[in-house]
Parts: sequence; structure tokens; C-alpha cells
Amino acid sequence: MLRAPARAVVLTAFLLLGGRAGQSLAAEPANPPPLIPREVLFGNPERTRPSISPDGTRLAWLAPDEQNVLQVWIQPLGKTEPRKVTADRRRGIHEYLWAEDDRTLLYLQDSDGDENFHVFGADLETGNVRDLTPFQGVRASIVSVSPKVPDSLLVALNLRDRRVSDVHVVDMRTGEVDLQVENPGDVVRWIATDDMEVRGAEAATPDGGTEIRVRRSPSAAFSPFLQVPFGDRASLVDFSADGKRAYLLSSVGANTVRLVSKDLLTGKEHVIVESPDYDASAVILHRRRHAVEAVDFPGDRQAWSVVESAVKADFEGIRKLAPGSFSILGRDRADRTWVVGFTEDRGPRRYFTWDRASKRGTLLFSERPALEGQPLAEMKPVQFASRDGLVLHGYLTLPPGAPPKGLPLVLFVHGGPATRNAWGYDADAQWLANRGYAVLQVNFRGSTGYGKRFQNAGNKEWGRKMQDDLADAVRWAAKEGTADSARVAILGGSYGGYAALAGAAFAPDAYRCAVDLVGPSNLFTLLASLPPYSAPLLAELYRRIGDPRKDEKLLRDASPLFSAASIKVPVLIGQGANDPVVRPAESEQIVAAIAKSGGAVTYVLYPDEGHGFARPENALDFTSRAEAFLAACLGGRLEPLQGDGIPGSTAQVTVVKAKAAQR
Repeated sequence: MLRAPARAVVLTAFLLLGGRAGQSLAAEPANPPPLIPREVLFGNPERTRPSISPDGTRLAWLAPDEQNVLQVWIQPLGKTEPRKVTADRRRGIHEYLWAEDDRTLLYLQDSDGDENFHVFGADLETGNVRDLTPFQGVRASIVSVSPKVPDSLLVALNLRDRRVSDVHVVDMRTGEVDLQVENPGDVVRWIATDDMEVRGAEAATPDGGTEIRVRRSPSAAFSPFLQVPFGDRASLVDFSADGKRAYLLSSVGANTVRLVSKDLLTGKEHVIVESPDYDASAVILHRRRHAVEAVDFPGDRQAWSVVESAVKADFEGIRKLAPGSFSILGRDRADRTWVVGFTEDRGPRRYFTWDRASKRGTLLFSERPALEGQPLAEMKPVQFASRDGLVLHGYLTLPPGAPPKGLPLVLFVHGGPATRNAWGYDADAQWLANRGYAVLQVNFRGSTGYGKRFQNAGNKEWGRKMQDDLADAVRWAAKEGTADSARVAILGGSYGGYAALAGAAFAPDAYRCAVDLVGPSNLFTLLASLPPYSAPLLAELYRRIGDPRKDEKLLRDASPLFSAASIKVPVLIGQGANDPVVRPAESEQIVAAIAKSGGAVTYVLYPDEGHGFARPENALDFTSRAEAFLAACLGGRLEPLQGDGIPGSTAQVTVVKAKAAQR
């Protein structure tokens, strides 16, 4: 996530905190483990994201080219004849999939982080790469590919109206783009059948809820199928093979999200599998039979619930391949070969093929072989009570070899906030622990995964009880003796960046410094400047965050910008110039406000990035600056940086020093 300043800037930040050059604020172990290079943790992976072709004959993956740009590569399965099939020049490819014609690879790319993605098709026979959605300023997403219509795909495009996406049929051979379904103005997601017919839609309702709609044929009108009130969650997963039932992830009628089957004619609902404590997450279905095979209910760790006995032996066998949690990343059309990915806390991600006939797995590759043998740290699940009695879950990662007492602490806040931290390999947590910090990640109220009551407890609590949960986590770590409460930094991206700014503004004595990556500072301007395609979701956002027309005081009190004068600690801010979600003004206005009030802030703008940093040079650059900033703040270890920044980075740095009178 955080991707060193020049030596002079490091010393400036250090002196602002009252330290002296050469002083160490953190107690290191007698024999500290070696520093893990940032390049090993945050540089491009050697190989990642493998995928098997539908006919089962070829494997694709992402890997950097000679210019260190991620491309798609392929080779015959079981052989070592890799061939690069894409030629992205700058940002690298991060999302791709096989088309069902067995000769085309599809991938998504935007322009310098603006999130107006185009769908490209790489023809593996001719070598041609074609922009299949060549419309400037238009956002494309793939709805469906199908073996029944192998030369086409369904794509959602906001071509007609930037606020909503219609479904189009794209012919991969001719490039023709034809409108299939027009959006009535409120649909945010479409679901299609194997016949490439759009039969399901999820619409946002004026009260912030969801209406799931279905239709019986391409010529029929969509009819309401399930009303999902605000505060509940439901999503249409698939239709049964006979077209008579819908599979849904739904919390309607329960606290947690469960997988249900619902009759399209009678509306009768059947619970397929559920957990009383945790939300259903990943659902594995057989693509041809449309049968539910397994569902994951992750709590502190992954917990697969196998539904179909036909895959029970497969899941049992896969569990034995490697330690950690696993996911099914793909399978061939005949369902003979699966691609499986494993994650563990103290090792790189590993990928296998799984032969269903022999029940044997074969290692494909490790994502980052250079991580093997590095001094990685355990990610330990923890839980504690909030001040008002909620049970909070999280993860604690401690520096290897260090006494687990009185450590400097980094409170690392997840984004969203409608997401959660999960167990597994986390490059940021490993980086921070290796530098000598205890790392605490908490699933505060408003996070998903623990039922709707827990998530809804965060409604209109930005800067309030959600922030209290973070403070309670720090108090817990201090009470346990793990953390030194006088040496705490708060760090995060997106919502986590907001929480870092809020921590510095609303609890100025609780944190020694704050690191914000693309976090909003003013909830009024955040809500007013969201991209046009967010329009259908505004009603829900108003109920989750606050309505500018009705909740002016709440939003003002929760916006760090209006309390910038209270910020007494140094702040580091990273921003992408093309971010369509949290625009640069969110960072620039609080930088100006901190400067006006005499505070210290370093602002790093990347002109070729958006909501997060895709180019590894920029990601490494900001991480380097954050590492130096934290070392000056908390006294942790530091990997030296040669020069003023990472070569190839586009960082534009503004340093505002604290006024002497302020100190």
C-alpha cells in the first residue's frame, strides 16, 4: 500500500519530534533480524495470478517484462516455453481473464489511474492486441463470457450516460459493439446466463437499499424479485442450470450473510449454508452445472464449508498441499484441472495445479521466491472489547526476535470501510514488523464479515465510534504490555487514510505521527466530487456516512479539515493526481490548513496515479518515504535510500515545516 525522503527531510522530521540525530526511540532486540529489502516486499512479483485456459492446454500468468512492467505471459501446460502476449507500456496489467474462444486473453487497463477502464483483447494466434471498448472517458467492465457464445462477451459501459452502465455485446472478431440492455437509471450490477442473456439486475433504491430484479426472457421486462432494505446485504450470485432458482448471498432475515436458494416463481427460499457468527464470502460453483460446491465463512482464519460431496475429497487433498489458506482461482472447461492459490502469514503466495482424477497437486511457482527464508513475522488473531461492549477482532504482528513488551506501535487501518482485514501474507505488516514496530490491524465497527449488526453499528460513526474502536485497540495493546502508548503512529489508505487524519485531528495526544494515502479530509467535498457512476449509490452513502442536506454538523465534526488547527504531530500524505474517488483537493486542502495553523506536513503527489499506486516505482517511492518518516517519528529501523527518491518515480514533494512558535 505505502510505496525515503532525502536525508535532509528525514532529519527535519526527526527534529520536529524533539529527537536528536542518532537517537533511537525503539528498543531493538540484541540480535535484530536482517532488513528485508523494500524491493523484495513491494516490487513487482516474479510471477503471479496464474489462470488455465478453458480447453485446459495452456497456462497464463502475470510477470514483469524487461522494462519491469507487468504483462500477461502464456505457455503450454506442463512445459517451460513462456511467451509474452501483451505490451503495456507503463502501468502494467493487473486484471485479466481467458475468453471462451481459447485464443483470446482479455484484460482491463485505465489511463494513469482514472479508473475509466477499457477492455483489451490479445489474440494469441495473430499476436494482435485490440481495444474492444475504444471510447474515451467511458468506464468498461466485463459482465460475462460463455462457451456457448465463444466469440463474444458482454460488457457494461457508461457510454450513453456517464452515471449508469448499459450492457453491450462485443464481437471480438469484428469489434462491433451493440447495445443489449439499457439501464433504467438505478442498476449497479448485471447478471447473465450461459446464453449471454442478461436475466438479473441489482438496483439501488432511493432509501439506500437494494432491489434485485429478474426476467424470464431477453424480451421480457425485469420484475422485482427481492427487496433488500437499507442495512441488509444481498447479492445475486447465479441461476440454477434449469433456470428455476436463483442463488443469493443474503442477510435478509438473519444477522450474517448466508447463501440461499430462492424459487423464481414462488419466491420460496431455502438456506443452503450459513454461519451464526461470520458472513459468507467466496462461493464456488460448477460453471456448467451451476451447482454450489463450497462457501467460505472466514473468521479469524479461512473456513470452507463444503456443500457438494463430489468435491469433498478435492478440498481435503488441497488442504494438504501447503500451509495457510487457499482459494480456487480457475478451472478448465472439462473440470479436470484446477488452479489453486495459497496464502500464509510467513511466506510468499504459492500456486498449484490440482488434478482431480489423481487427486494430486503440482507446484507452479512461488509469487516472490526472494521472500523464502526471510525473517517474516507471525500474524496473530486477537480480539478485545470496545468501550461500549462490541467484540472487536483484529491481527497483531510483532517484530521477530524482539521482546513483546513496550514496543512502538503502528495502528494500520484498512480501507473501505466496508471491507475487513484477513489472515495471510500482508506485505505492509511484514515491512513494518521487520522495521521494529508492533503492527495492529483491527476490524472496527463498519467493517464487513461479522454480520449486519456489526457493520451497521458504524453508520454515521465516521470520526466518532469507528475512531473510538481504533483508540480502544491501542489501549488494549498498551494494557497487554505489548505497545508503548507514548509511541504510536496511525497509518492507512483510502478510509484508512481518513482515519489517520482523523486520529491526528481528533486525538492529537494519542499518536506521534500519521500517514495518509489517498484519504479524504472533508466529507462534504468527498461526497460532492464522487465520479458520475457513483450516483445510484449516493442514497446508501448518505445513510452510511451522513447526508450533507440534513447532517451538516455531523459531517463537519467528522471532517479532519475543520479540526486541522488541532493537528500537532507530523503528517505524511500521498495522493494520485488522477484519483476519481478521493480527488487531489482532499489532500491539498488539508495540507494548506495544516500549514496555515503552523503544523508539519509532507505532501507527495504522483501525477500518473489514481486511487492507490499501480506503478511499482511510485509504490516503492512512497513506501520509502513512509519508512523514513516512521523512523524519525518512532525510531524504527530504516533501509537507506540513495538519492532523492526511487528512480522512475514521478513523485512531486512539498515539505511544510512546523513553525517554531507551534513547538
